Amino acid sequence: MSINYQQILNEIVEETQYLTGKGKVADYIPELAKVSPNQFGIFLQMMDGSSYHVGAAHTQFAIQSISKVFSLSLAVSLLGEKVWERVDVEPSGTAFNSLLQLEYEKGIPRNPFINAGALVVIDMLISELKKPKEDLMDYIRMLAGKNEVHINKKVAHSEKQHGFRNAAVANLLKDFGNIHNKVEDVLDLYFDMCSIEMNCAELSQTFKMFANHGVLPGTEKQILTRSQTKRQNALMQSCGFYDESGEFTFTVGLPGKSGVGGGIVALFPEQFTITVWSPLLNEKGNSIKGMKALELFTTKSELSLF
Repeated sequence: MSINYQQILNEIVEETQYLTGKGKVADYIPELAKVSPNQFGIFLQMMDGSSYHVGAAHTQFAIQSISKVFSLSLAVSLLGEKVWERVDVEPSGTAFNSLLQLEYEKGIPRNPFINAGALVVIDMLISELKKPKEDLMDYIRMLAGKNEVHINKKVAHSEKQHGFRNAAVANLLKDFGNIHNKVEDVLDLYFDMCSIEMNCAELSQTFKMFANHGVLPGTEKQILTRSQTKRQNALMQSCGFYDESGEFTFTVGLPGKSGVGGGIVALFPEQFTITVWSPLLNEKGNSIKGMKALELFTTKSELSLF
């Protein structure tokens, strides 16, 4: 049975209209508060090269925590199992910027997708890479298959001016001995990474490697082993949406990652990657319309892992 993907995307646009205007943008980062709130785009990238899209699928936005998938995969490709000596693999159950959990667990972040875990991963990259910022950007551009992937300097500046909670997390990690480099260097790269701008089409392309068992599509280049890719996807399934990861698994049934810029990327191994973007967030920091759109997509297409 052939599936009319374009019709499904068109139906999703209509069936999520009632959510327009609901939620709020991530105004704790002032530059993100300036984003036009009612934009909505979807880009579906099939592994055979065909694609489908609706709405603002080619509008750039700050990918925020989606970038943590890239930093983690680069760290794993460099360090392998050593990564898990400094960061755990369990769902958090608390806010993504929680200090209490980090204190209770003596400086070992619950997983690499909460802010504490991502900061430890960044610290690993600074220790391993000769030019951490340039090398990380080159890695992401390689996954995207294009050189036009850049940091939004205004968003990065806004984050650095208002990132007091992340600074507190980083300093607590340093106090526990789980940050080895200068705190200011770790925060600088972290804020820059979160301020990378991409659009739905670019993100869908960049995630194809994770849907292709670690092989860069169109090449024979094995970026991650099959086992490493499986584990990365499993972490996205269980931890990719902070303390709403269970809800995403329950309603959507795909591994994925969200960001407070309003983007969500999800994938089905060997089948497709899909990115949705809508800046208005729920109280957990996930896109309201994006979450519903992906639930509708897997329901209508009958394509989920479960």
